[in-house]
Amino acid sequence: MTKNPLQSIAEWRGRPGPSGIPSICTAHPVVIEAAMNCIAPTPLSLLIEATCNQVNQDGGYTGMTPADFRRFVEGIAARTGFPLERLILGGDHLGPNPWKNLPADQAMEKAETMIRDYAAAGFTKLHLDCSMGCAGEPVALDDAETASRAARLAAAAEAARPADGVAPVYIIGTEVPIPGGAMEEIEGLEVTHSDAAQTTFEVHRRAFADAGISDAFARVIGLVVQPGVEFGNHNVIDYDPVAAAELSATLDKLPGLVFEAHSTDYQTREALTALVRDGFAILKVGPGLTFVLREALYGLDAIAEELFPGKRSQTLRQSMEALMLDAPANWDRYYHGTDAERALQRHFSYSDRIRYYWPQPGAEKAVTELFDLLGESELPETLIGQYLGGLYPDVRAGKLAPRAGALALAAVDRLAQDYVAACLD
Repeated sequence: MTKNPLQSIAEWRGRPGPSGIPSICTAHPVVIEAAMNCIAPTPLSLLIEATCNQVNQDGGYTGMTPADFRRFVEGIAARTGFPLERLILGGDHLGPNPWKNLPADQAMEKAETMIRDYAAAGFTKLHLDCSMGCAGEPVALDDAETASRAARLAAAAEAARPADGVAPVYIIGTEVPIPGGAMEEIEGLEVTHSDAAQTTFEVHRRAFADAGISDAFARVIGLVVQPGVEFGNHNVIDYDPVAAAELSATLDKLPGLVFEAHSTDYQTREALTALVRDGFAILKVGPGLTFVLREALYGLDAIAEELFPGKRSQTLRQSMEALMLDAPANWDRYYHGTDAERALQRHFSYSDRIRYYWPQPGAEKAVTELFDLLGESELPETLIGQYLGGLYPDVRAGKLAPRAGALALAAVDRLAQDYVAACLD
């Protein structure tokens, strides 16, 4: 059986080569293609993760099952020439969250089906997250119940994984907001206490042993903790190495483990580098990537209006506004304030809840119409400078083609490069 390339991630800090890995949490084809182009020239594997809300047996908000998602990603790899042997698929927040409005027994049955489907489809990095209460339970469960349910899901995954495939590695713990991000502006964060991290590890170790799957626990490679990074609708909390020093030192007491840092979106390259250096070796990023892609798409939208005024019945932004107003469930309870303030957040919030709408047929149609309108023509440098200013220097220097498709990919690549640099520093 082929060894999971992430099995030894805790040893990476002490040897030449990568010391961490970015986790690309998205189902957007442009983001995935850009990530493949960014990772391909490096020694890194490409880790792409889907969340429980995004991809599950019911389709999630993308309409894809785990097997569908695998085919989707591998199709992009085939088109770009990215080698499949360097591709790792992961599942994030796998647990009852999508069904937490149901009684616990029903929600956990659904969660078991989901993780079996992930494992059977060849996803080899699985984050077990059963921390949330279901109908009639507290909002957050205690450590023992959380670990017991996580072990139950690990047992389901172990039973469903292909016998001749790569054995999955597991991530345990949760110190982050629910999938989808924080629901309000964040004023401050409390870094996970060292003893809490150790307790999480020990309680899960016992739960796996009680479930008769200690061999699976030997493949637990990481612990989700809060290193002090997060973003809300309007602001970003930056990493402070001093505040996280005690937590970072805890890894000395947890041999074979690294920390997984969620919500690293919008951190600077310097902060990302410090996170990896301090043992937060798995850097998860999702909304930040679709945020910069949306910036590029809206910039191209404005350029199209300059070049071809009145050629479309609606601009891309107008189409996206109509979609979000028609189906407000993915943003309404997250965005607050006046109508004008909520309208601004729908398009420009750090939480980037507009990302839930890109897979919809109406959004895909509007994006296709935009790219068809701009085609392969060279866009004026002056308009690129006006509406896509961050990409202008490379266009001006002849390093980047002034074409719509290349500009969209380059916008994502610029951010992805920060994560690659942090993991190879």
